[in-house]
Amino acid sequence: MRDSHRRKRILTGDRPTSDAFHLGNYVGTLANRVRLQDEYETFLLLADLHLLTTRTSDLEEVGHNIHELVLDYLSVGIDHEKTTIYLQSLVPEVLELAWIFMSLVSVPRAQRIPTLKEVVRDLKLDTASMALLSYPVLQAADILMVKGNLVPVGKDQLSHIELTREIARRFNDTFAPVFPAPEGLVGNVPTLPGTDGKAKMGKSLGNAIFLRDDAETVKRKVMSMYTDPKRIRADIPGRVQGNPVFIYHDAFNDDKAEVEDLKARYHKGKVGDVEVKQKLIAGLNRFLEPIRERRARFAAEKGLVEEILSRGTARARQECLQTLSEARDAMGLTYFRDREAIQVLK
Repeated sequence: MRDSHRRKRILTGDRPTSDAFHLGNYVGTLANRVRLQDEYETFLLLADLHLLTTRTSDLEEVGHNIHELVLDYLSVGIDHEKTTIYLQSLVPEVLELAWIFMSLVSVPRAQRIPTLKEVVRDLKLDTASMALLSYPVLQAADILMVKGNLVPVGKDQLSHIELTREIARRFNDTFAPVFPAPEGLVGNVPTLPGTDGKAKMGKSLGNAIFLRDDAETVKRKVMSMYTDPKRIRADIPGRVQGNPVFIYHDAFNDDKAEVEDLKARYHKGKVGDVEVKQKLIAGLNRFLEPIRERRARFAAEKGLVEEILSRGTARARQECLQTLSEARDAMGLTYFRDREAIQVLK
């Protein structure tokens, strides 16, 4: 087999619904991708077809979003020489593979995906579109087209990976062993709260610090951060556990001795919120400054993003074509193997 001696593979990706990643994205996914790219052969998907499952308006901004997200990838240390970064819609063969997989999945099985009901509820949809219902099947095709072994996901996405495993097993049992049964890789990273103290950080919630925020923007956002609401004076002992400011200190302040000192004094009512926030501002800007510098350098390279996507998509498409050929052979769909031969019928 072509993949008998290769490194294990990861398939991961993002929907280009926004043009910027925030600190929550960094802690939740981006840092892990940087770490894993040296250990695994990584395919990083910009899932613009998946975006259509819940959005069919304002699509003219998607190209801009894709460009900016690639710059964010590069700025945090994702190496395009190690990681194949590609655009889903430029690999049309994945849709043929998804169609083959749809023949192996019943409607009731697709409807049992827990996140389906959650998306319909959260977006206040009347019902799920066919695209949304089929989302996990296309996701399975994304994973299996590169024969991914591991898929970094949140716990809520494990049901999607289980369906992918079912599809791989059903195909292999029905036709021939072509696909691996991938594993979900759940990160052990605590959720980073928003600056307003809410459990989730998000651009639409207005409570996010973005990787490309400048120093003054970081200062403004941190100084308005939610802390301990019961602490109305600096000499009142404060709560560290669950306090967003200290969660950010733990995640991003590289001066760990300073963090421990602040915690001890905060517990005793011997430090004010202003000092705690000022030191967080300094810590965050130390963390973000190299990211800003790399982003500016990559952004100045005209045509770089387009070149990365072109090369990455070509590589991913070749993988998909090879996998699709193997799948068609296994199914006995070998007529007109050379697609150009169909021209003689016209």
